[in-house]
Amino acid sequence: MDYDTLRHFADTYWLAFMFILFVGIVAWAFRPGGRKSADEAARIPLKED
Repeated sequence: MDYDTLRHFADTYWLAFMFILFVGIVAWAFRPGGRKSADEAARIPLKED
C-alpha cells in the first residue's frame, strides 16, 4: 500500500467508522433507563467497604 491509498482510507472509511462509533456511544449513554446505572456508578467511590 502506498501513501495515497492509506490517506484515502483514513480520510473516508476511518472517519465514517469513528463518526458511527461516536453516535453509538452517545446513544448508549442517553438511552432510556441509563440514568439509574449511571447514578449507581457515580456512587461507587462513596460506598464504604
